[in-house]
Amino acid sequence: MPIETKKSFCRMCHAFCAVDVDVDTTLNKVVAVRGDADNPIFGGYTCIKGRNLPDQHNHPERLRTSLKRMPDGTFVPISSEEAMDEIAGKLRVIIERDGPRAVATYNGTYAYLYGGLLAISKAWHKGIGSPMMFCSASIDQPGKQIAMMRHGIWGGGDQSFDGSDVMLMVGCNPLVSMFAGIKFPAYNPWKRLNDAQKRGLQLIVIDPRSSDVAKRADLHLQVKPGEDPTLLAGIIHVILEEGLYDGDFVQAHVAGVEELREAVKDFTPDYVETRAGVPAQHVIKAAHIFAEGKRGMATSGTGPSMAPRSNLSEQLVVTLNTLCGRYLREGESIPNPGTLTPTMPRFTNVMAGKGVPQMGEKSRIKGITAYMPDGDLQATVAADEILTPGPGQVRALITIAGNPVSAWPDQLKTIEAMKSLELNVTIDIKMSATAKLCDYIIAPKLGLERPDATLLIDTWFPEPYAQYAAAAVEAEGDLVEEWEVFWGLAKRLGTEVVLAGGAMPMDRKPTSDEYLDLLTAGSRVPLSEVRKHPGGALFPVEMKVQRAESPDGARLQAGEIELIAELREVRAEPVTGHGGYTMEEAFSHRLISRRLRDVNNSSGRDLPAILAKGITTNLAYMSAVDIAELGINSGDLIEITSDRSTILGVVEATDDVPSGVISMSHSWGDTPENDHKVRTIGSSTNRLVNLDKHHEKWTGMAWQSAIPVNIKAAKEPVGV
Repeated sequence: MPIETKKSFCRMCHAFCAVDVDVDTTLNKVVAVRGDADNPIFGGYTCIKGRNLPDQHNHPERLRTSLKRMPDGTFVPISSEEAMDEIAGKLRVIIERDGPRAVATYNGTYAYLYGGLLAISKAWHKGIGSPMMFCSASIDQPGKQIAMMRHGIWGGGDQSFDGSDVMLMVGCNPLVSMFAGIKFPAYNPWKRLNDAQKRGLQLIVIDPRSSDVAKRADLHLQVKPGEDPTLLAGIIHVILEEGLYDGDFVQAHVAGVEELREAVKDFTPDYVETRAGVPAQHVIKAAHIFAEGKRGMATSGTGPSMAPRSNLSEQLVVTLNTLCGRYLREGESIPNPGTLTPTMPRFTNVMAGKGVPQMGEKSRIKGITAYMPDGDLQATVAADEILTPGPGQVRALITIAGNPVSAWPDQLKTIEAMKSLELNVTIDIKMSATAKLCDYIIAPKLGLERPDATLLIDTWFPEPYAQYAAAAVEAEGDLVEEWEVFWGLAKRLGTEVVLAGGAMPMDRKPTSDEYLDLLTAGSRVPLSEVRKHPGGALFPVEMKVQRAESPDGARLQAGEIELIAELREVRAEPVTGHGGYTMEEAFSHRLISRRLRDVNNSSGRDLPAILAKGITTNLAYMSAVDIAELGINSGDLIEITSDRSTILGVVEATDDVPSGVISMSHSWGDTPENDHKVRTIGSSTNRLVNLDKHHEKWTGMAWQSAIPVNIKAAKEPVGV
């Protein structure tokens, strides 16, 4: 068969690995994907998820046309143009009757993977006048934004992984997640970690689980679930008590150190051992390794971000970096100032913390305010915004490349909200749990069927790198790119969509490349230049940190008032049998989240190569000791019960979690009526989340990890 190999990059996750794509030109079919050995960043690396792209594109159950729900609940095909006509008509009625706030969007994980999709959805919102935007990052990232608001930001930027002497990772596993947003390179991560450790990098990992990266650590602190704040406070206690911090940087740029010293004085290594389960000598050792390294960063992932007191955990990580001065200084080179983003000089100044200011729309629920950088509200209030009557109630939702029924915390409330919407639209490649509850399902093109550029992670690459990829194969069916939906709705509603390069034309439909040009207008390296290097390239972009005085003597806040208050609350809690948190002692275990190598959240689990491996469910990993106490074996079913609900799980013995801990990946399963299919579709751990009872102050962030649960043996369900 005639095969043509084309250059592209993978959009199965945020790493954007450069790939070679083999296309059968006679059948117009992707037949194989492998890493591009000539690429200067990835060097031929790609993971199993990326190599499964052909199966994703060619999957027999993939939607090839849009669908419309009929009154009897069945779905019938509808052209994308006709669907947009009807959706725009319904939106117009809702906006005229209830106002623009009644229209909301949710950008899921895959919305971050396609060129500027977040930008156009936000521009569309601005055009119709609605502030009701939600995104998947608000499910597990708002604590990071709160930390920066409270603590302040160093204008010169963080030290990078390359050249670091030490790195401390809290609750992240980049060797599996491939997520570059945690200051660890997700580009051939195994090799990069190997190379770094060969040159002397010392790695500290804090995690209840002996994860892939924890097994590579020089020191693994196996903390009890939910006790990251206790352990981090203990490490800071040692650093302050022993004077291990960067005195010059602190004296010049940091305030509140004495207040912080007082707040952590009782977080002694012995107290940390009693409460968090980490030996006192390991707490001391971690403090010395991290503080005595000349360069390096502490970083955190979804572990602490989804657990109780996520705001505090994230702020303690930032504070630890500040105490040790882990920032770029005057004259130092910025490893990657970006290529497809505008020029933004860096200075040695402090952007002062401002407490918790309002960045966008204030929710009607719990007083929660938008804290994400682009003004997105927290997804934790989305269901209540839909269900709560009154002025401003959300009546229409457009989901882009996401699956709220599987992803939003408190699945039962989410399902109720989805069913109550007047207009429920999703853009999805398959009949997901959310799609089954929608009025319209728009079928989109996939990554290899569309032109695109590495916009999202432009500044995450370790060097100034960018790639443009033309469509490798022609899409078959009535498929559209997501931006075309927003352009189409704007045209029908008579509103504008203004991007970086100006307003999109409405008298004619722009091409995908024209759309990309508008998104990247003013970039440091013109997209026209990037297009000349279809396999991706490094670009001669250089930038150094410039000297600047902080206005009004602004300083980073080590003793910020909310941080101190939360530390005092933690220290005042009684130490219980499960560690500190005064969560119900009636529960025997804590359920923690985990990533899987072969799938990305809810995506990829139905692909033939994955099913052939026997990966059909999100196994409930427990220690062999705990399984034996239940009188069952690996492969048996268990009931997992929280104070909100009960789910089934297929138990599996593992040596990577201690007794009292159960570990499962999230975003699996379906709606409750399909629970009997647990062995073939998995379970939704989000159903265990009690959104009304367990959430963070300010962000409303739900406790989605370290969930208190009870476990018991279960019988095979009826209907198998």
